Amino acid sequence: MKYCYIVAEGIHDIEFLTKIIKELFNLSRIKKRSLVNPFWDELIPKTFPMNDDLLKRMPVPSFIQNEQCSIALHNATGINNIVKTLEESLSVIETSKLFSIGLILDADTKDKPQKRFKDLIQELSKKIKMINFTSLQLGEVNMSNPRFGVFILPDNQNQGTLESILMECAKINYPDLLESATEYIEGFDQTKLTVKELKEFKKLAGKNKAIISSISSILKPGKAIQVSLQDNKWIDEKTIELDDIILLKKFITDLIF
Repeated sequence: MKYCYIVAEGIHDIEFLTKIIKELFNLSRIKKRSLVNPFWDELIPKTFPMNDDLLKRMPVPSFIQNEQCSIALHNATGINNIVKTLEESLSVIETSKLFSIGLILDADTKDKPQKRFKDLIQELSKKIKMINFTSLQLGEVNMSNPRFGVFILPDNQNQGTLESILMECAKINYPDLLESATEYIEGFDQTKLTVKELKEFKKLAGKNKAIISSISSILKPGKAIQVSLQDNKWIDEKTIELDDIILLKKFITDLIF
């Protein structure tokens, strides 16, 4: 059995990756605790609430697998927790059996992806000693033991996020919804909102996130975007041919096969 561990910045990234891996590599999502491979036992919290916080989301990875491969996808809940999440997980699982480790980030700040990659590797080098980072290139998987790679959405070169890719998917499968949502988001009167209320919208990826949220609210009213990512046509035989998704597909293939 190949054990692959992937850490991503947020829950939407996790759901998108889960959808791609399920669709392209014929793996199934594990929905029952009793079916999770015992290798991952220590990553599943045994007490509730975590740190006495009743509002905190339980940090349980998503698990997908078939007869040859078992993958845990862990939501780090933000770029600042990527290294901490990896460090904590590697301290409790049997690392000698790990086949690969992958980190998936966004490029949602003013920093270019290469700068974000260098900063991440610098921090990883201080805390993770089982991996040689010296020859690692952004977007590529080092075929060491375990394999290791970093991918920065949308394409390892340009600023953006998962929503940058979803916008391209919407152009193909939901062009009318994309046009209507864009018109709405670009047309609302920002002077009616406070600086605090516009804080998230004004961020680099705020507008794209709002447009994708608007499309999702039509496709799955009252439900989270991750439900739409799983149930609607964000990933299908047409969008899988987009350049950014082909890049991501190659990265995942190198990571798990």
